[in-house]
This record gives sequence, structure tokens and C-alpha cells, in this order.
Amino acid sequence: MEYQIHSDGDFEYIEEGEGQVILVLHGLFGALSNFADVINDFKENYKVIVPLLPIYTSPLLSTNVGSLAKFVRSFVEHKKLGKVTLLGNSLGGHIALVYTKRHMEDVEALVLTGSSGLYEDAMGGTFPRRENYEFVKEKVKQTFYDPEVGTKELVDECYEIVNNRTKVLRVIALAKSAIGHNMAKDLPSFNIPSCLIWGKHDTITPPKVAEEFHKLLPDSNLIWIDKCGHAPMMEHPKEFNSKLITWLEERFPKSV
Repeated sequence: MEYQIHSDGDFEYIEEGEGQVILVLHGLFGALSNFADVINDFKENYKVIVPLLPIYTSPLLSTNVGSLAKFVRSFVEHKKLGKVTLLGNSLGGHIALVYTKRHMEDVEALVLTGSSGLYEDAMGGTFPRRENYEFVKEKVKQTFYDPEVGTKELVDECYEIVNNRTKVLRVIALAKSAIGHNMAKDLPSFNIPSCLIWGKHDTITPPKVAEEFHKLLPDSNLIWIDKCGHAPMMEHPKEFNSKLITWLEERFPKSV
């Protein structure tokens, strides 16, 4: 399903539905379309907003996790969103963590899936080098438990990125930034509800990473999805959405 991409000043984003805001932050190789099922299932009861992060358009010196969190803050203030629930996958989860550390009073809840921020090899090991198409194809398919989820469209997108000098320099800069920006010491102070939805077969941010997040975040729930890799919202969208909806309804019951 195609959704309209809105342009507003320096920002491009998808916005669907009404209600409490779920602000979705995509990963390094993630497109807005990766969250199509999240948008579709949540827009009936929530306002789902997915901003396009300026990963490949920011100046190289400001291409880092902290600057992307600052961009998200500018977007939230521009849209006057107030308190939001943050949902981040991979690098998007890391950005959500940095944002939460800086603006905890404006975060209703934190939802992480395959997030970086703890495991130092989690980011750097995911980036295909500038190689031939088959090499990139294999790397993309390793992201998922079921390699068929790594469609030709996804492979083509990654192949274009890693063979574009301007983009690949930013990939490298973000990888170094993520590795150097470990959040372990910050997480015990996160006094907000946190939901960790993790693929049991994630090889990029393995199950031990989820368990460490769960240990460090004081008010967290860890939910597993079996036969699932690094992007549960893509590989098992219905199960991911069902588990998240259940968690949100339990943690934030709506008065009748």
C-alpha cells in the first residue's frame, strides 16, 4: 500500500490516523515502506508518523546518531507533537534511545526492535562493502530468518547505497558513531515503559542484546518472535503488530 509523503519545510514524512502519536524511526538501510503494515494496522486508533531521516543528505561531519536525534527533536517541535511513543528499528532504535535520554519528559513509551545502542558489533557488521551484486544480496538476505523476505527490490536499494560514494561515506560515519555511542550507563535512568520486540534468530543484534536491554531498562517487557531475524515488523508483521497492540493496551488502557 502506498502512502502519501508530505513535504513541510525541511521535513518529509508519512502521517496517517488520529490519536496518540506513534513516531516511527527507520534504520540505516530502512525505507519508509518497511513500516507499511505498522501504519496500516495502527492508523485506526493511533496517529502514525514516519519521518524520513536525513541519513544521506546531512553534512558528513554531522552524520551521527546524536545529530539525527536532534533532527527528530526539530521535527517533533515543528509538528507540535508533544508527548510521543517512539518505535525504532536498528539504527532507528538507537536514535530513539538518544532522543529519550535528552527529552524523557516528552516520551510516553519506548518500543525497540533489533535496536543498536549496546552491542558494539551490531552496527558495523551489517554494512555490505562495495562489492558485487551477489555479495550484497547475500548480506541483505542474512538480515532475515527467511531469506526470501530479502526481495530483489531491497537488494537493489542496498546495492545502490553501498556503491554510491557519497552515501557509503555516511554509512561508515554512522557505523562509527553508533559503535562509539554505547547507551548502557544511561538506560537504568529511563523511567518510562519500554517494549522490546525481538527476533529469536536475529544475527545482527542477537537475543543476548535484547536480554541486556531488558536487564538495564527498569520498566521493560521483552517479547520474542520465533523464526525471525533483525526486522520483525517486516518478516512477521501481523505477529509484531498484534504483540505491540496488546502491550500498548495493557500499559495504557483507554477509559470507556
